[in-house]
This record gives sequence, C-alpha cells and structure tokens, in this order.
Amino acid sequence: MRKINEECGVFGVYADIQSDKKLANTCYYGLFALQHRGQESCGIVVNDDGVFRSYKDVGLVEQVFKPEALSYLGEGQIAIGHCRYGTTGSSDRLNCQPIVVNHIKGSMALAHNGNLANSYELREKLELNGAIFHTTSDTEVISYIITAERIHASSIEEAVSRAIDRLEGAYSLVIMSPTKLIAVRDPHGFRPICYGKREDGAYVVASESCALQAVGAKFIRDLRPGEILIFDKDGVRSIEEHCGKVEKSFCVFEYIYFARPDSVIDGSSVHNARVRAGAMLALEHPVQADVVIGAPDSGLDAAIGYARQSGIPYGIGLIKNKYIGRTFISPGQKSREDKVRIKLSPVPATIQGKRVVLVDDSIVRGTTLGKVVKMLRDAGAKEVHIRISAPPFLYPCYYGTDIDSSDALIAYHHSIEEICEIMGADSLGYLSVQDVMRIAENGKGVGFCTACFDGKYPTKVPTVRKKNRFEQKISKKEEKYE
Repeated sequence: MRKINEECGVFGVYADIQSDKKLANTCYYGLFALQHRGQESCGIVVNDDGVFRSYKDVGLVEQVFKPEALSYLGEGQIAIGHCRYGTTGSSDRLNCQPIVVNHIKGSMALAHNGNLANSYELREKLELNGAIFHTTSDTEVISYIITAERIHASSIEEAVSRAIDRLEGAYSLVIMSPTKLIAVRDPHGFRPICYGKREDGAYVVASESCALQAVGAKFIRDLRPGEILIFDKDGVRSIEEHCGKVEKSFCVFEYIYFARPDSVIDGSSVHNARVRAGAMLALEHPVQADVVIGAPDSGLDAAIGYARQSGIPYGIGLIKNKYIGRTFISPGQKSREDKVRIKLSPVPATIQGKRVVLVDDSIVRGTTLGKVVKMLRDAGAKEVHIRISAPPFLYPCYYGTDIDSSDALIAYHHSIEEICEIMGADSLGYLSVQDVMRIAENGKGVGFCTACFDGKYPTKVPTVRKKNRFEQKISKKEEKYE
C-alpha cells in the first residue's frame, strides 16, 4: 500500500456507417491508454448487430488480449471495454468487467468506474426480492437496478435515468444496448468521463482524454455531472434532468495522482495542475536546498513546479526500472527494502553532498518513502526534505479508491513532526487543503471532493465499508445455514 489505488477505466465506441468496424482493436488501444487506472483485470464486449461477444480475464491488457482473443471478438457497430482495480469485491475472474445481462427486453453490457455508497442496502433489497448475484462487486448492483427499471421503461436511456434516482455515490458508466451506446456521469461528478469523435465518424467515450488521443479521436467535451449521453443512428443526444441537482464533488486526487499527466479533465490540464501544486507547495513550505527531485513517476510534475517557484535547480535523482509495473512481485521472501531497491535507483551525481528536496504526491503508510529517504542518504545526500503535493490522508474514501478505514494511514496516527522523524527526513511539508482546491486551472476553490483530507463527505457514509463486504456477507450466510 505505497499508493492509493483508484478503481477503473471505462471505454466505449459507436461506429458510424463508414467507420472501421474492428472495434475490438479500438477498445484494446483505448484500454491500453487507461491501464494506469486498473491493472487487476480487463474486458471487452463487441456488439455485432445485437449479438454480444465478450472476452475478459485477470491480467494486464496486453496479457489478456492476445491476437486470438481480438480475432474472436470480431467486428461490430458498438463496443465497450474496462480495466479494473477493485475497490468493492475481490480481484478474481468473476468480478471482471464489462458485465453482460440478458433480459426479457434484450441484452445490456455495462462497465463502471467508481464506488456506490449505498450498494450494500440496494443489494440486500434485491436479494430479498429474489435476485441472484454472480459477482461480489457493486457494478452488478447497478446492472440489476437498470435492468429492473428497463422492464417498465420505454427505452434504455429512460431506465438509466430512473436508476440514477436510486444510486448514491460515484459512478461513471458506459452502457451498451443492442442499438445504443450510453455514457453516464453521476450527479456529483466524482469521476471523469469524456467523449470525442474520429475522422471516420466513430464516437468514442473514455474515462480520460488520453484514451481518445490513443485511438485518433478528437476531444469534444467532458460529460456534465448527472448527464446521460446517448449515441445511436440518429446521432448524439443528451439527457440533463439530473444535472445541477447537487454540488459538484470531483475527486481532487484525479489531478494529484490518478489521471495521466497528458489528460485534460473538466477543462484543466492534469500536468499543469500538478505543476501548480508543486509551486504552491514551494510557497507554503520553502527550504534552503541545492536540488529538487521527484519520486517517479507521480512526483515529477509537482517537483518541476516546486523547482520553478523556489528557484532551486531541478534534477533527476531517482531512476525507476521501466520494466517493473505496478503488479511487480519479487521472488521469494524479499523484504520491502529490497523491493524498493529493485524498483528505484538513486543518481549519485545529482544528490551526493547535496541538500535534497524530495517531492511526492502522497504518503499512505510511509514505509516505502522512509526506505527512499534512507536510499538517498546512503547515496550521499547531506539533507533530505520531503514535500508532499497533497494534504495528509486522514479519512477513508468511499468513492472509488481502496482506503476503507483510517487504520493504515500514517497521518491519522501521527503528527507531521512524528512522521518526519519516522521517515528519517530533515523536514516534511504537505500542501494545505485550501491550496489543493486551487490547483486546477479553472478551479475556483469549489467543486472538489476532499473528504479523504478533511472528513467532509458529499454523500451519506456507507453503513458497511469494507472492500470485500459482499464476500463477508456471503460467509455469514454460509455460517448461518451450516
């Protein structure tokens, strides 16, 4: 738990009559661009004239989608894809997405990024009415709610609109019916989702604009919080009846860490937001030093901003082994310190005999960053000053990250001075909550969710909060009937 993990990336494409119909390949490239949002599993569903073909499995995009898998998916007019990091439910194959549902009015495929705050209560009511669940994720709850509404609705988009009234929490969705592609953003706008268009006429929906670029689509705009966007033979239509009903609460950590630096979200460059965070950090926590370095890869942009604002030279002080991904597991019983040394290497020419400012985006448990500080000192750093481009993490997040309690958060149990001592650093400074609200270029100090920093939640707090709450629920039922 060196970093906070975000749930998922979603992707969808609707092909025009003249468009390339090899949509599995389009989804593959789109998911590859969104791989940073989830590395546990991935999946693609292709719709060929109402016939759905699905392929999904545990693993990275390039591991799961070999040429034979893409060939099996074939061609179609609509397709959706998903890459997952689970924040509700285990990481086994059953919880891979997209979910495909066959019901009396046809078929539906759904992929979800976010986390429902009321999933436990909704699932319990559904089960009492006879619903049988095959997964332990909250995404299946969403699919059940939409399907139940579809039985009585005149269209899939009407069913989705009705479902929004019953869902609480974070959800950016891509939904596929036999004839339509639908994109949805929850009324709070917790998670990003945008759309664009390719030169061949195909419309593309994705969690981030970087995925649009990857498939040759030109960015059009982000969805508004609460908006439902429908793509079909008649073009693009928008339903905005849920827009503006609650205050926007976009997850500010998307700008700090989750999103790719080359993405633009809600009109603000992610890269520029991180540079601004670093500059504000330099104003809040100045220090006499010789070089500013960033923790690869997430601290690099903020380190550039800190260096520019402070006038301290920026340098490459740590090199990351580019062949090691987030799923890296060392062989045997290696210590955490050994893993850090394998992943990161100091650059002695940059840090030897220097007073070093080390910029990173967050401290979760603190164990890994403490090892990095020791590594820098062993490489000859005279002083090490830690600067964090986010406020201290104090509270759980219920909207799509994997922090469901404060137990593992070092800042919850220790003061900043104590954390500094634990890290073995000469000083430690965090960005304030007030300044983190201003890092986006179009930010006005409002419209962000900062609950993990200040405990002010935009929705009701879930009654059952553990990531594997549905597995626990099943276990209790098994005990009852043994």
